[in-house]
Amino acid sequence: MAGAVDPGRWHARLAELIAQYEIPGATLAFLHEGRMHEFAAGVLNVDTGVETTTDSIFQIGSITKVWTATQLMLLIEQGRLTLDTPVAEVLPEFKTADPEATKSVTVRHLLAHTSGIDGDLFVDTGRGDDCVEKYVNLFADLQQNHPVGATHSYCNSGFVLAGRVIEVLTGKSWDDALREQIIEPLGLTHTWTLPEDVLRFRAAMGHMGGKPAPQWMLPRPLGPAGLICATAADVVKFGAAHLGEGLLRRPEAMREPQVAIPNPYTLGPQWGIGWILDEWDGHRVFSHGGNTIGQAAMLWVLPDTGTVACLLLNGGDTSACEHAVAVELFAELAGVAVPPVLGPPAEPVTVDVERYAGLYERVGTRTEFTVRDGVLHMYTEATGAMAGLSPPMECDLIPVDDTTFVGKLEMTALWVSFVFYELPDGSPYVHFGVRATPKVA
Repeated sequence: MAGAVDPGRWHARLAELIAQYEIPGATLAFLHEGRMHEFAAGVLNVDTGVETTTDSIFQIGSITKVWTATQLMLLIEQGRLTLDTPVAEVLPEFKTADPEATKSVTVRHLLAHTSGIDGDLFVDTGRGDDCVEKYVNLFADLQQNHPVGATHSYCNSGFVLAGRVIEVLTGKSWDDALREQIIEPLGLTHTWTLPEDVLRFRAAMGHMGGKPAPQWMLPRPLGPAGLICATAADVVKFGAAHLGEGLLRRPEAMREPQVAIPNPYTLGPQWGIGWILDEWDGHRVFSHGGNTIGQAAMLWVLPDTGTVACLLLNGGDTSACEHAVAVELFAELAGVAVPPVLGPPAEPVTVDVERYAGLYERVGTRTEFTVRDGVLHMYTEATGAMAGLSPPMECDLIPVDDTTFVGKLEMTALWVSFVFYELPDGSPYVHFGVRATPKVA
């Protein structure tokens, strides 16, 4: 273990890192040797110049999914259902476009992202307490991205469905159930889900291209998938509760591997119940990140050392900043070396790239791979409701091995990985951005 924390160094270092990665503002909190440390730098909004403070609230995005998974695990510990309870057993009205999937999707499938339900349905069904129920009714038109349980593909829609299961079992809106099950028991004073509550505090604005984002928050029905807003310290307290019996009798049950991720280079090699599972330098790590409209968040937990850290950012090259903070922070706090991001091989690899050319598509995203002078080129664009909030991205890909490629997107200094693979039935897919996308042409 490394020595004592130098608060002055981290105040200065956080400011240096956000300047390097062109991030307007950030907060960092970590629990080390039983003591909470909090830091802030930059501004919440470049137009207003309001200073970021440690009590500022940011959107934590998909870290929310771990909270939703924890809510369901609390209900499971109460005997209300099991991980293998079919969703249709709790929600008889639940339907997808695939009758077989409707019958066979379980709670476990939802929490491990293996349901195959197309995952990026961003639809606004209003701000009423019935918005999640209305959203789930739209599943009747959703096609399967892949057969149930056949592979892993990140699924926002599945976590909204999980939120609806919570609503039916508790008789409360997801937001109210979250407060009763987690927020109030942990004594979190700066954790909220609705903008009218967040407005009572110092709230971060997301930024895109160095300017305030065109929209502050995703629609309310996406709540169970990504609408918690909190301080970094409150998120750390939630993470720390998973090291003991602060919430669950057996929090370790959420860290049992459920599925191998076809592309293990993006976030980690396995997914548990809600958590992403990895190993750094011989130490187990469970984590989750989140991205909303110009905001980003990361939560890391190292159970071997009792170290928990959360970083919240509001624009710029967030992925590179998150990695840079992790590399320095965990070396200093726990003497743990964070693995480098996968990049090009030292020696060039020859691969027949023609077989990967074609159109790959799922709800919300269309990706085309073409071959230019023997090099595989990727072009991807958002479709549907998110088309106006995310610019197209493209890059040349460099092979690492026969199925793995890396590319450098304009938006980040880090390499992005792509893995081409087939399902057991031979269907071709590409896995990047923690999502499986089928080849359609």
